[in-house]
Amino acid sequence: MTVRILDCRTQFEEALTAALETLSRPGGVVALPTETVYGLVARADDARAIDRIYELKVRERRKPLAWFVADWRQLAGYGVRLDGWVERLAARHCPGPLTVIAPTMAGGTLGFRVPAHRFVLALLNRLGEPLVNTSANHSGDPNALTLREALAGLCGAPGLAVEGGPIAPGALASTVVDCTVDPPWILRQGALTLPELNPEAPLTPGD
Repeated sequence: MTVRILDCRTQFEEALTAALETLSRPGGVVALPTETVYGLVARADDARAIDRIYELKVRERRKPLAWFVADWRQLAGYGVRLDGWVERLAARHCPGPLTVIAPTMAGGTLGFRVPAHRFVLALLNRLGEPLVNTSANHSGDPNALTLREALAGLCGAPGLAVEGGPIAPGALASTVVDCTVDPPWILRQGALTLPELNPEAPLTPGD
């Protein structure tokens, strides 16, 4: 497996430019670090790239991909309802390790997160549009905490790999909260605990 690797710690601008170029090409997928785990990203409007992510992870197509955005408020322009619990949690915890599942005006749902990672936020701001994202590992396997683990766990190579150093040992993926129900439901307990999410009245944990 051959993939171009750039280190965002020492080659920040070069890695950023290369990531933008990769994402601008149909089917372009980038592996990169976040503050939680290593992940895969692609433009949210690139169906070919989204298909490629499912292939790399061997992920079931029925499982949707969440979005990365630089500012959660911009999602109103994509038909996402940003009132109630969605607004309350996003205002308190974005950017950070929280994925919010919000209702859309069309009657569907969309999961989103604002990552608290300098490189990913710079990429989102420079791109000016959302990215689909998911962890960079074979579906069902442990999360990748190094780029080496990420690339070794994929079924093929992304268009570009960004090295950001190892994620802290014991790091957890984002906490996932379903805000399409009231009270919200914790679908995945991750880096944010229940008291941190809602100190006034803890949310309902999932099974």
